[in-house]
Amino acid sequence: MLSLKDAGKRFGPRVLFMEANWLIRSNEKTALVGANGTGKSTLMKVLAGVEQLDYGAAERTRGMSIGYLPQEGLRLTGRTIFDECLSVFDELRGMEREAEQLAAQMAELDHESAEYESTAARYSMLQERFHALDGYALDAQVGSVLTGLGFGKEDWSRQTSEFSGGWQMRIALAKLLLAKPNLLLLDEPTNHLDLETRNWLEDYLKGYPFGYILISHDRYFLDVTIDRTVEIWNKRLTTYQGNYSKYLKQKEERRAQLEAAYRNQREQIEHLEAFINRFRAQATKAKQVQSRIKELEKIERIEIPEEEPVIHFKFPQPPPSGRMVVEAEGLSKSYGEKQVLKDVRFGIERGDRIALVGVNGAGKSTLIKLLTGVEQPTAGAVKLGHNVVSEYFAQDQYKVLDPEARMLDDLSRAALKVPETELRSLLGCFLFRGDDVFKQLGVLSGGERNRYALARILVSPSNFLLLDEPTNHLDMRAKDVLLEAIAAFSGTVIFVSHDRYFIDRLATKVLEVENGTVTTYEGNYEDYLRRKEALAAAPEPVAKASSQEAHATAAAEAAPVNGQAAEPGKERPKRLNPIKQKQMEDRCEFLEEEVPRVEAAIAHTEQQLGVFVSAAETQRLTELAEELRGQLAALTAEWEELMLQLEG
Repeated sequence: MLSLKDAGKRFGPRVLFMEANWLIRSNEKTALVGANGTGKSTLMKVLAGVEQLDYGAAERTRGMSIGYLPQEGLRLTGRTIFDECLSVFDELRGMEREAEQLAAQMAELDHESAEYESTAARYSMLQERFHALDGYALDAQVGSVLTGLGFGKEDWSRQTSEFSGGWQMRIALAKLLLAKPNLLLLDEPTNHLDLETRNWLEDYLKGYPFGYILISHDRYFLDVTIDRTVEIWNKRLTTYQGNYSKYLKQKEERRAQLEAAYRNQREQIEHLEAFINRFRAQATKAKQVQSRIKELEKIERIEIPEEEPVIHFKFPQPPPSGRMVVEAEGLSKSYGEKQVLKDVRFGIERGDRIALVGVNGAGKSTLIKLLTGVEQPTAGAVKLGHNVVSEYFAQDQYKVLDPEARMLDDLSRAALKVPETELRSLLGCFLFRGDDVFKQLGVLSGGERNRYALARILVSPSNFLLLDEPTNHLDMRAKDVLLEAIAAFSGTVIFVSHDRYFIDRLATKVLEVENGTVTTYEGNYEDYLRRKEALAAAPEPVAKASSQEAHATAAAEAAPVNGQAAEPGKERPKRLNPIKQKQMEDRCEFLEEEVPRVEAAIAHTEQQLGVFVSAAETQRLTELAEELRGQLAALTAEWEELMLQLEG
């Protein structure tokens, strides 16, 4: 299909890649990966024909079609969304119009004439081709893709110029998916998508009939959509078979082999140099010395480029809050006649890490603003618990920064006890390196200032963090730093993110905002999806119950009383002081919620142990895992003892 031969590209004096050879076959699903600045987007532009190589050649099969989606910069005007998407089928629609004209001509021609015969043959050919290309379902195809990408039917007749940059990119993506080119080149296609739309795109690409190349910072998305990974590393292209997780494992093995080869080569070079230096002055050894010198000159030196250091950052732990962090009681919010939330009730407890999910426009950001007090409810109330101090990271957080302040100075003032070297390492994780740290905040772009604002929150957090899209504008390395810091944070976190991997690794609960209501689901996003599927498959009365209600009902139906099934209307005998019994029941309820959190922490720690970083880090994680197992055993034993007393 498409191939690169000894390809090279420069960016000013800097070489991005060289001697690149890449055969891109049909139907291959490939991820293009590499550190920031290695030339991924530039290589995509070369493949798309937007930029030219400085060395080598790019060759493509004749008749091959390529569709390219850049990260940003597209602007569509002059048509409605639906007509803009239909425009990719102009050739098919031209066939349809020609067929209609031929049908009209045939009605007026003599059926015995040669002209009628040639017209009928052309008409038949057009009809067969139109049918083969599914021309009768163009409107349905457009509607399906627009719906999948989050456009409601009321949007289809709106002008494309009415939509912002992120939605403009969705329209461009819709056109590419409808056109079905032989090779799709998608540079960060999930940047402007919410979680539900990202899931739809994932399923669409799984069934895509041709090949595609993706650049993405969403690990889960790459894991489920690709079967090959090409990395730009050390100015070369290296190919790995398998998805992103397999690539990481293979890369580690390949680097270990490269380091072993490097050590062997260094030993060989040192041996040759020692011989040369020892016998250089002896005439009797001149021939052997010259032989060693030539051998030394022929050695192609192995280079191991420096890897960016792995940064492990921990939040300074805040003072603890009370057990109940926040309660929403009858919370409602309207904007004019549009009601976003209606009679919402839920509670958030200390240590919860809650993912807020729902389609764009469902009210996730509105709910976070209500919890922070940035906006006031139309009805109901938000009650903060004892000693709760909240901190809010908004999508436009950069607007509250001092534009005159220098980055490193501002960060140092926010974290007086953190060494400057550690602050600079943290800024490096968020893509601020070298002299960038001395820039004034006012000269940064919106995305850069948001990245900095997030780093600033990390160094001085409150005990209740509310994060609206914290993973936007972050690469995988920065996301890992953020994820690890939040996972080890002793406070409470509620966050909105469209990164599936980030949610799955972090969330202990999911709050779904849908149709003005909020429903709580225990567990991470995978658990939430399974529960949603179970509710969808259940009979209607069960499907309408919230997950908490269904769980409580099932527990009540299954709960034994003195070893026997509970009888309707029969109360359990009370043998304890009522006040004492209530205290014990409350403690049991707390333990039943605490045990899954500790189990999740153990699972996360064990997963971290599976990735070797250093001996010290392995020791720390091992000790943490042992401590958590001890906590789990104590909590479980206490719960069993309390249950025996309550049932006794």
